[in-house]
Amino acid sequence: MDSFKPIARWLIGLWLCLLTGFAQAEVLLANNWNERLDPSAYWVSEKLDGVRAIWDGEQLHTRNGHLIHAPAWFIQGFPKQAMDGELWMGRKRFEEISGAVRQQTPNDGLWRQIHYRIFELPDTPGDFSARIIEMQRLSQAAAVPWLTPVEQFRIGTAAELQQKLDAVVASGGEGLMLHHADSSYHTGRSNALLKFKLFDDAEARVLAHISGTGRNANRLGALQVETAAGLRFRIGSGLSDLQRNNPPPIGALISYRYNGLTSKGLPRFPRFLRIRPVE
Repeated sequence: MDSFKPIARWLIGLWLCLLTGFAQAEVLLANNWNERLDPSAYWVSEKLDGVRAIWDGEQLHTRNGHLIHAPAWFIQGFPKQAMDGELWMGRKRFEEISGAVRQQTPNDGLWRQIHYRIFELPDTPGDFSARIIEMQRLSQAAAVPWLTPVEQFRIGTAAELQQKLDAVVASGGEGLMLHHADSSYHTGRSNALLKFKLFDDAEARVLAHISGTGRNANRLGALQVETAAGLRFRIGSGLSDLQRNNPPPIGALISYRYNGLTSKGLPRFPRFLRIRPVE
C-alpha cells in the first residue's frame, strides 16, 4: 500500500461525506432492545438481512430516495398503497441481494430469487396490530407470490425472547425486531420499534486507509471511519485478506459490530462487517 496517500484520501473522503451525507428519508427507525421493557407488549419478527425498500405506490426506492431498478414484472400487481419492507433472498445472502439491487439493469435470474417482505404500512391509520391485518389483506389481494408480510408472533417473557434469539441466530438469522402492538405509525427512532441482536451494530463512512504492518505490510491495516454523529475511530478487525488487498473505497458506507461503548462514547472492539449498499 505504498501508493496510499492518507491526507489526500482523507480530504477525498471528507468531500464525499459532505456530498453524500447521511440523510435519511422520514421512515421508522429502530432503537436497541432494553431488558427493562416488557416483550409481551410487542409483536416479534426475525430481522431480515436484506435491503430495505420503500414502495411509494408506483416504484421501489431506498430510504434515502434512490430508485431501485426492479424489473417491471416484479412490481406488477403491487398495491397502490405505500409499503415499507425488505428485499430478501434468504439468510446469509446479503452480498447477493445487495449486488442485485445495485444493478442499473436488473438481472432477471437474480430477481426471480428475491422476495419483498412487508413490515410496515406508512399511510395506514390504527395501531400496529391493525396494520398487520391490513398487510395480510393487501398481500392476499395482490396475489403476487414474492410479496408477503414478515411473519409476526408474540412472546411472553424476556427469557422466551432470549431463547428465540438464540434459535434464530443458530439457524443463520441475524436477530429479532420488536414492534409495539399499540403504536401508531410515526417516523424517527423510538421504543415503538426495537432490534435485538447478539452484537450491537452501526454504520460509518470510510475516510481513509491506514497502511498495515507485519503480515499486513503493503496492504490495508485499518479503516479510518466517521459516524453520522461525527465520531472518528479506526476499524482494523473483521477484514479478510481479500478486503485488505482491495479495501472498501474512500467514501463507502460500511457496517461494523461492536461491544458497547467506551467512557468517551466510542464503540468498543469495532469489527468490520460489510459494505452497505447505496441508499
